[in-house]
Amino acid sequence: MTTQIAHVIVPEVFNPYVIERTAELSELQASGIISNNPELDRLAQTGGRTINMPFWEDLTGDDEVLSDTAPLGVGRIEANRDLAVLLMRGRAWGANDLAAALAGDDPMGAIGELVASYWARRRQATLISTLQGVFAAGNADNIHDVSQEANEADRTISGETFLDAAQVMGDAKDRLTAVAMHSMTVTHLAKNDLIDFRPDSEGNYTVRMFLGKRVIEDDGLPVLAGAGEGGNDAYVTYLFGEGAIGLGNGAPQVPTETDRDSLQGDDNLINRQHFILHPRGVAFAGTFGPGGTVAGSSPTNGELEDGANWTWVYENKNVRIARFVHTLA
Repeated sequence: MTTQIAHVIVPEVFNPYVIERTAELSELQASGIISNNPELDRLAQTGGRTINMPFWEDLTGDDEVLSDTAPLGVGRIEANRDLAVLLMRGRAWGANDLAAALAGDDPMGAIGELVASYWARRRQATLISTLQGVFAAGNADNIHDVSQEANEADRTISGETFLDAAQVMGDAKDRLTAVAMHSMTVTHLAKNDLIDFRPDSEGNYTVRMFLGKRVIEDDGLPVLAGAGEGGNDAYVTYLFGEGAIGLGNGAPQVPTETDRDSLQGDDNLINRQHFILHPRGVAFAGTFGPGGTVAGSSPTNGELEDGANWTWVYENKNVRIARFVHTLA
């Protein structure tokens, strides 16, 4: 009898393995942009579509000169609320898609590697959609757009224009540790000898750096066709501080299961994930149901791109993300 997926997949073992491998394969987590901790995992498992994350706002007001006749004025501390949304996603694969994996010496490991790689890519795509929505929400403080500058040197990405983009964070710019950019942008910088390489944990020179920031290359980043000066394409690059995105892994009721249709000869693997992938300091403001901004039980990537679904609640410097719009010519 041929090997079936059900023979090599133990759901209780497979799902934690896939989550762990997804983290290992994610450039976003390797760069420190995404941080995961037990508290976020707990929040992702508490139930409900949205997760409250209250915080205290910073203290404000000028200090006062002490006096022996006039008392000090009394200020107060204000509470506010960050709000994350639970993302509920799933995917099923048929035996034909996994035939190559099943031919390996370790079928479970091979299938797990493929599934984990898939989720690492999909989470990265989900984050890019989230960022589009976050910056469509109307906060311009963390945006540096030079794509319409008349002088080519002023509108293209370079060391100088990149430093200007980082400056939108003011004295918090040193907290920026990584940058996500389109492959065309990476190539442009490499041609100008601005991309460096450093060894990874195994001593291989595979980690790309730009001005001390780790480079994440993704062709899912927006290219605004003809939006630059002279009809040039404008490219979107994101700058991140460490831990800018919070990750929590939830617990679907049935995370992994297999299915066999003997009459059709189909062997299927179903994998479901619940997770939080939240930009810290930008609250999810979407509404669910008929007439709302989210049609289903959880937002799609298209709905995450809607600026109406996000509200900035932290001071802009504490939202450790900046958007840089530039050209390459």
